[in-house]
Amino acid sequence: MNTIFNAIVLGFKEIVNWHTMKYILLSGTIVTLVWLGIGVAMWDGIIALSSKIVEMVPFSMVRSNGAWMLSTFLWFQLTLVTFALIFAFFGNLILRKISKERYTIFSLMILFGSGLFWGIVWLFKRDYIYQQFLKLLTWLPFETVEKGIAFLIGFYLIYNAIVITMLFVASMVSEAVVEDIEIREFSEDDVVRDNTFKTVKYTLRDALIFIGVSLVAFPLLFIPILNIFVQVALWVWMTKDTITYDALALTHEKVDASLKKTFAPGIWTITLMSVLFYFIPVLNIFGPFFGTIAMFFYIRNSTNAA
Repeated sequence: MNTIFNAIVLGFKEIVNWHTMKYILLSGTIVTLVWLGIGVAMWDGIIALSSKIVEMVPFSMVRSNGAWMLSTFLWFQLTLVTFALIFAFFGNLILRKISKERYTIFSLMILFGSGLFWGIVWLFKRDYIYQQFLKLLTWLPFETVEKGIAFLIGFYLIYNAIVITMLFVASMVSEAVVEDIEIREFSEDDVVRDNTFKTVKYTLRDALIFIGVSLVAFPLLFIPILNIFVQVALWVWMTKDTITYDALALTHEKVDASLKKTFAPGIWTITLMSVLFYFIPVLNIFGPFFGTIAMFFYIRNSTNAA
């Protein structure tokens, strides 16, 4: 657990280091602008596709409940923002009072408490929140609520395209990103570089599976609370193998699936932390890089300790 904690902390520290930041900002800006440009150029086609997707939802009642989907997203955003603000203002105090062994559990308790607080607010004010989002959908220049939802799905598709592309980019430049870190933190260790580009196949495979499963599971995104867990599960599936095999390719001469079992606890924890970045616009471009760096730290330190 201590190794996982240290890897996460170092991952956070390194993504604000200029050596890493230049890769994140440059690639993130280019990828976002490219997909926004594609979105603008193909917007009519995207809206037509998203309208077809909405029509495929088998439950007319659920289809009309786009406002519930938005209110659930708001709950999750407030939970993450509250969690971030607590650690922004009281992080140093928490680190002084809480041991490293208990820090992870305490962090999860803070996250759970934030979610519970906003969940209670949502429970008592759900009708008011629902009505406000319903008004928003009807205020916007759409013929029906379904058209408004189709508009939001269009943004959802573009957003996921940005996330998938950033995962590809982070995988492709993983060697360059960790090189400086490796010199500073593991200067006496052997350098492994023969497997780097072999990991691209895992990124491509999981991205295709993500797209296919997303289409099948799409109706579940209209069910409050459940939609958050579905989206997390989809993003975890897409991200886990990529950042794991990237880290293994930079730390082991021979990379095979059996190695994953050795590092399973850290793999799932770090992947989940990476995926939480995806829910926050702008910060979403940091997620794949954080995951790659933290996973590299975790697997390298675990290997050295073995």
